[in-house]
Amino acid sequence: MKRHIGAGCGVIIIKDQKILLGLRNSDPLLADSELHEEGTWTMPGGNIEYGESFEEAGIRECKEETNLDVDSLEVFCVQTDLNQYNHYISVGMIAHEVKGEVKVMEPDEIVEWRWFDLDKLPDNIFSASKKTIECFKEGVFYKG
Repeated sequence: MKRHIGAGCGVIIIKDQKILLGLRNSDPLLADSELHEEGTWTMPGGNIEYGESFEEAGIRECKEETNLDVDSLEVFCVQTDLNQYNHYISVGMIAHEVKGEVKVMEPDEIVEWRWFDLDKLPDNIFSASKKTIECFKEGVFYKG
C-alpha cells in the first residue's frame, strides 16, 4: 500500500449554538477519504488543491459539499492526522459568514447533513474533525 502526506482543511459552521456535521457513507468505495473512517460524522472540508489558499479551499469545499456560501474564514488551528493509510496536515477554520440552505450535494460521499449541539456531539466523529472541534472548544492552536 502506497502512503502519502497531504494537506486538508475543515470548516466549522455554527448556527444557533449548533455545529454542522455530515454523515460519511459507510461504503469505503463511496466515502472517498485518504484517511478512510467511513460511517463517521465530519465537518465540511477536504483536500487543499494545488495553488489554493486555506480559505479558498474551505470556501470551495463548503460549496461543493453543503451548497453553503461561506466567507470571512478564520484559521484557528493546525493538526497532524496520521493513521495506517496516510498522513495529513489539516487546517481548522471557522466561517463567520454563511449564506444559503444546507443540501446534500455529494450523496455518494455524505448521506446527510445535521446540526448538533456543541455539547451533545455524536460519538463517531471523523478523527480530523474531532481534533478540530477539540481545538475550537479548548482554544488550542495545535494538536499533534
